[in-house]
Amino acid sequence: MKPFSASTGRKPLDRQTAWSCLTSNLALPGFGSLMARQVAGFFQAPLGLLGLGLTLAFGGRFVMWFFANWPRMNDPENDPVVMLTELWLNVRWAALGLGLFALSWLWALASSLSLLRQAKKESPASRAEVPPRMGAAIEKT
Repeated sequence: MKPFSASTGRKPLDRQTAWSCLTSNLALPGFGSLMARQVAGFFQAPLGLLGLGLTLAFGGRFVMWFFANWPRMNDPENDPVVMLTELWLNVRWAALGLGLFALSWLWALASSLSLLRQAKKESPASRAEVPPRMGAAIEKT
């Protein structure tokens, strides 16, 4: 059983739902796109979660390494190139996680802005339900 399918024709989103999808995408990339039933959410969410997991796991490991090696890094006798190389070797996986999360976040932001534009285009149908302005009614009488 499919939870939803793009080919079944989804209902147009109203502005409030589009804003909800935007805030969800800002908090956890991809989940707002999934709320809006966009296929891109199936790629954004795992990419964001992978980036978050890599950043947390390897970032914590890097912080522990950094504080354990702080005195050695500040020693003027050490070769700076060797220290930078060692620093890069310890921070690279956390940096990859940050990059993946940033990529998924920007992708989700673009999807959310697209949803807002789409909701704005589809909202004139709801304007027909708004009663006429009072000034227009008075001029006709």
